[in-house]
Amino acid sequence: MPSDKTKKNTEIDADDAKESIMSMEVEEQEKEDLDDEVIDLNSDDPAPDVADIDIEADDLKNKKKTPGRKFSDGQMDATRLYLNEIGFSPLLTAEEEVHYSRLAQKGVESGRARMIESNLRLVVKIARRYMNRGLALLDLIEEGNLGLIRAVEKFDPERGFRFSTYATWWIRQTIERAIMNQTRTIRLPIHIVKEINLYLRATRQLTQGLEREPTAEEVAKLLDKPISEVKRMLGLNEKITSVDTPIGGDEDRVLLDAIPDEYNPDPSAVLQDENVNHNIEAWLGRLNDKQREVVERRFGLHGYERSTLEEVGKEIGVTRERVRQIQMDALKRLREIMESEGFSEDILFQ
Repeated sequence: MPSDKTKKNTEIDADDAKESIMSMEVEEQEKEDLDDEVIDLNSDDPAPDVADIDIEADDLKNKKKTPGRKFSDGQMDATRLYLNEIGFSPLLTAEEEVHYSRLAQKGVESGRARMIESNLRLVVKIARRYMNRGLALLDLIEEGNLGLIRAVEKFDPERGFRFSTYATWWIRQTIERAIMNQTRTIRLPIHIVKEINLYLRATRQLTQGLEREPTAEEVAKLLDKPISEVKRMLGLNEKITSVDTPIGGDEDRVLLDAIPDEYNPDPSAVLQDENVNHNIEAWLGRLNDKQREVVERRFGLHGYERSTLEEVGKEIGVTRERVRQIQMDALKRLREIMESEGFSEDILFQ
């Protein structure tokens, strides 16, 4: 349980912290990113308290495999090894923190290294919150360490608040950005991902109030955005599943095996067509010579090209109207033949 003194050092007003961070030589894009990700440091999701980090690290070292947090033996060994290594670096007191951060500001490598090494467990604590989002724990820690290094470079100890509060923002930013970039099958630009997150937050807000999933129209009204834009952005967030994903509990069968090929005909339809084609010769043979020739010429059978009524009339020496009458009689006869043999006329006449 942290002391009142510790709380006083770690709990600061979010507006004051934001103002302080914005004044610390942060690049324009980084200012925008941090402004988007400002959290209420006195809310349910505060910066991790330094007093709890040892407990969290020890808990992770001793943790066995549990549902929802799956590690291979190699991953567990590497994680334990890393945690054992960083466990030798003691946490800094507030006075030591100011001392070493001042050295880091002056470019003294030993001060910079001490600030980084003494806060590696802070990265582990924050990284654990992002497990099961597509990146392994060690990958999350690695990304968080990059944010920690950046925080050491930017931190100004004269502002009067603890380094862990400031570093948390940078660590979270680098981890979240890594998740955005590395966990999607199709990578989206960062500004698009941030916009999607805005829509998702609005969706969650409406869901809590309505106690149901909101419609795109309701989200658009809340954000004062066009409905088409809301649908487009939410559509970009749809999960894409690999066609090589195993299905049915059988790793030998993948999703691709169950997806129909829209460019190839259905096998049952092919069999039916072959059956129909096999019988066409017999059905045509039961027509008289004139009817058979008109049907063959009109529908391009037996080597004939498809012809109009007028073209067929010229070929066989009769009028266009007479060809139409012969065709109607022939088709009527074919329907009768097919129905007598148990075939539906829809097979040919649809």
